[in-house]
Amino acid sequence: MSRLLDSDIKFLKGIGPNKAAVFAKEAKVETISDLLHYYPYKYIDRSCFMKLRDINSTSSYIQVKGMILSFSQQGEGRKSRLVARFTDGQDYTDLVFFGNSRYITETYKINYPYIVFGKPSFFAGHGGSTAGGQLFSSAGTFNFVNPSIEPVNENVAKGFMPVYSTTEKMKKCYLNTKGVQKAVFLALQEVHEADVPETLPAEIMAKYKLPSHYEALQQIHFPKDVASLDRARARFKFDELFYIQLAILKQAANHSNSYNDMPFLKVGDFFNNFYNNVLSFELTGAQKRVIKEIRSDLRGRKQMNRLLQGDVGSGKTMVAMLTMLLAADNGYQACIVAPTEILATQHFDSINTQLSQVGVNVRLLTGSTKKKDRDEISSGLLSGDINILVGTHAVFEEYVKFKKLGLAIIDEQHRFGVEQRSRLWTKNAVVPHVLVMTATPIPRTLAMTLYGDLDVSVIDELPPGRKPIQTIHRYDNKKAQLYDFLRKEIQKGRQVYVVYPLIEGNEKLDYKDLEAGFETFKEVFPEYKVCMVHGRMKAADKEEEMRKFISGEAQILLATTVIEVGVNVPNASVMVIESAERFGLSQLHQLRGRVGRGAEQSYCVLVSSYKLSNDTR
Repeated sequence: MSRLLDSDIKFLKGIGPNKAAVFAKEAKVETISDLLHYYPYKYIDRSCFMKLRDINSTSSYIQVKGMILSFSQQGEGRKSRLVARFTDGQDYTDLVFFGNSRYITETYKINYPYIVFGKPSFFAGHGGSTAGGQLFSSAGTFNFVNPSIEPVNENVAKGFMPVYSTTEKMKKCYLNTKGVQKAVFLALQEVHEADVPETLPAEIMAKYKLPSHYEALQQIHFPKDVASLDRARARFKFDELFYIQLAILKQAANHSNSYNDMPFLKVGDFFNNFYNNVLSFELTGAQKRVIKEIRSDLRGRKQMNRLLQGDVGSGKTMVAMLTMLLAADNGYQACIVAPTEILATQHFDSINTQLSQVGVNVRLLTGSTKKKDRDEISSGLLSGDINILVGTHAVFEEYVKFKKLGLAIIDEQHRFGVEQRSRLWTKNAVVPHVLVMTATPIPRTLAMTLYGDLDVSVIDELPPGRKPIQTIHRYDNKKAQLYDFLRKEIQKGRQVYVVYPLIEGNEKLDYKDLEAGFETFKEVFPEYKVCMVHGRMKAADKEEEMRKFISGEAQILLATTVIEVGVNVPNASVMVIESAERFGLSQLHQLRGRVGRGAEQSYCVLVSSYKLSNDTR
């Protein structure tokens, strides 16, 4: 880095030691380089002008041309303000100024052409009132509060104006977005191309048509046009991902050079007996391909580190079971860890039922396992009598030790922290083979970025007879039609999930809540059994409500996201998600995965209010 870029911002004109101290504390900006890499979070287009009559309540920052017709002082004390009547030649508005009104009247002239730039404030009440802390002129109109005013004949800002993140403390010392703009502009005047070191090789820049580091810095702050801004953004995004990839590739290279000396060389009696005599269905082509990929990893003398991604119901658990059988065939123990007790118990029931038939000893360890059983499990793990341990976070505890752990499987790996997962690696003198599983779809490029140190396997095929889930969006004022649809599905013998973001109502959040929904569903569906599950319930009560639904005794289950993972009811064909805008994409995908587990057509209904931003929509 050049000495100029490394210099303290307090030496920049208009900054000084006081502003520099605030900038450093509030935004971690200490040097010229820090300032130039303090990017705007949005831009305002100052290349076009609006007519006053075209302004509406959705208008953001805009600019208009016109003249000031008059000044008048209004209000008293703290409510005192200067009001300038302004016209664009056809319509009128008020420019409202708080503070030094003398400066305004001495600087700006009546009947002189100006450009006014600011955000219009709207008011629908009575004239002279306030709303949101801002004064408005008269009912049904708008005004501009403390706008920027520049003479038409001066060299005013054009093109895109950068807007920077600032804090209250920054604003108090004039480091508002305009103050940051000025500082960045002055810094760019002092810095030349020779001062900005290039961070990418010339051949990569040429291949991807990327601008230089110096040009990108100029255009990210003060872009000439949209194309220039896009090129600058692309350059810095490329930089970030490029160096993330380099770091991951370095880690992967170090990993590939390390040996764990735990090859699973044979496919033995456990695997063959289960595959030939117990497995009651044909594996899909995708499952067979993934097992071959895993088998290839396990035969070598390097540690397997693989991500298994597959849609809910695609058969990841079966792949995990077969992999654990390979471990048992080679004299090693295996464990599979799930994020919730419901999912861990479900895995245990499925794995134990099938693998006990071939003599594999499977045990379950969760937070609610009794001390006597915990002691017995600890003893069985140390002696090697237990082949497979299924559990929750309890498996990470220090007292859990294995005789010969050869395989660790993490289900729904995004629900665990890195530190939590790494505790499993310390259970052995040698780090075990690792398989992490997720049902969240991960685009290949994102998988390479986030999991570049992992080999990725994808199960991209559903078992025969499964139909893709139909996802439907409905607004919450169409409940009557939704209830009719649910009733028809239940009459076919199906069951329904309804998920809410909140357990009980909240005055500050306009979202549907579970308790109110429970009363509504009991009233709308008196002929059917409705049950409810949420995180505040006692474990025994929760299990009883789940039992009713799993057994078919209850037709409708209302819940929070406690059912996001680990509930398997093939007869359930509809998932209704209330206030769907409240959930993240990963959560929506996981919830949708609770249905579509049988042969019948399944549906996921996303219910939202009309108040949706474009991004949410």
